[in-house]
Amino acid sequence: QVQLVESGGGLVQAGGSLRLSCTASGDIFGINSMGWYRRAPGKQRELAAAMVNGGSTNYADSVKGRFTISRDNAKNMVYLQMNSLQLEDTATYYCHVNSYGFDYWGQGTQVTVSS
Repeated sequence: QVQLVESGGGLVQAGGSLRLSCTASGDIFGINSMGWYRRAPGKQRELAAAMVNGGSTNYADSVKGRFTISRDNAKNMVYLQMNSLQLEDTATYYCHVNSYGFDYWGQGTQVTVSS
């Protein structure tokens, strides 16, 4: 089992920035990827950004050039730096970890972008 705790969501004006953080605990030794998904109102959950062991990253086309994912393996943390936020980025953001082939999710943190 892996437990995930997120922080950093909130309300921000369009064009602003937020940084999400997620701390993993528990059976962390099998983690092979960490990342962030999001679910906007009325839409399906989608990948925002992910990073696998070794550093390769994957971003949704809609966030490329604006969002940056990073990991601190010593602290078992993953971050999502979100810049130039747009109204369309409003969503609940979920930390995701894959460990030993199992998917684990955080409770979600709300990001609301206002005009």
